[in-house]
Amino acid sequence: MSTRTWKIHPLHTTIAEILEKKGSVTDAELFETLKEIYKDIGFNDLNSTLMRMEVVGKIQVSTLMKGKRLVELKKR
Repeated sequence: MSTRTWKIHPLHTTIAEILEKKGSVTDAELFETLKEIYKDIGFNDLNSTLMRMEVVGKIQVSTLMKGKRLVELKKR
């Protein structure tokens, strides 16, 4: 049985900081960057967080080609 602990820095905050620093990135590039910070993150975790962030209007996700998405922070 694995135990999960709370992250000190939430995933959505880290994603926003990465996007502020780098601008727009692909989902694969974002996943690799997050993998360095959160060792136990899965692609499903990333997808669900991106979906929530897009629904509340913080980011925009668009399709570049099949299987590749562009993630960018929305301008305020």
